Amino acid sequence: MEHAAQDRRRRRRISKRDSLALLLLAAPGIVWFTVFAYGPMVGLVVAFKDFNIRQGIFGSPWNGFANFRYFLSSGDAWTIVTNTLVLNALFLTASLLAGLVLALMLNEIRGQFYRRFMQSSIFFPYFVSPIVISLMLQAILSGVGGRGGIVNDMLNVFDLPQLAWYTTPGAWPWILTLVKVWQLGGYTSVIFLAAITSISEEVYEAAAIDGASRARMALSITTPLLLPTMGILVVLGVGRIFFGDFATIYAIVQDNGILFPTTDVIDTYVFRSLRTIGNFGTTAAIGLFQSVVGFVFVTAAVLVQRRFQKESAIL
Repeated sequence: MEHAAQDRRRRRRISKRDSLALLLLAAPGIVWFTVFAYGPMVGLVVAFKDFNIRQGIFGSPWNGFANFRYFLSSGDAWTIVTNTLVLNALFLTASLLAGLVLALMLNEIRGQFYRRFMQSSIFFPYFVSPIVISLMLQAILSGVGGRGGIVNDMLNVFDLPQLAWYTTPGAWPWILTLVKVWQLGGYTSVIFLAAITSISEEVYEAAAIDGASRARMALSITTPLLLPTMGILVVLGVGRIFFGDFATIYAIVQDNGILFPTTDVIDTYVFRSLRTIGNFGTTAAIGLFQSVVGFVFVTAAVLVQRRFQKESAIL
């Protein structure tokens, strides 16, 4: 009995020591989330106040939902909400499909050196600054000093009329989608390649014995087995579908009002409103509205995933 009691005391001491070690290990993360993620949430009350910088967050008078009504009745709400959803849907769909195709193509490359070179090459655009992308795009579309550009030179070759791209709003959802594919195609393909490595070689050997070609294996084995990974990426993407890619879109479009009908998204609208009007209450209301709707979207996406891919669902 005495030996058993000593053994229980020893296990409790070890358990307490391990718990303390885990708590110390998690402490930097807990502090970071408390200071930078949960602490700023106090500022959400500004969305329900007639904010005055002299009176501060808690001294300013309450105004209920007036900031939300101001935004929703401004005439810009429908345009920027539609642009945000359409652009993010295009970005998500195109980048996932591009990543899947690139992963299937890279998986067929047998030479290790060439394969790694190609992986590094297509992954590189992910690290390119949006400002650099904006300058490259200006050179391609309008040329140095606004004279020509590579695309317009190619249109001339086929006797097609040149376009003033920076005054043609209808073209920009597709131009921005191409930019996002260039940026994220390689990054997404690496995720799919990691998933491909988990597929058993025995499956491919059995298919080869049955006479399947490499193309048939890619379409009938690799692609279906990548669907759970794609489902997770879709859910993660839907969770951000109400957040515009501010850095890329603002760096490219900047304050070009002619392009706003197709490129102005919630994040750029909030930044511009805060900079020009300085209405903190309205911008906080827009940010809260964005977060709530984004939460609804990600919840719906998770529920749909649980309905059709229960084994690989996030929650």
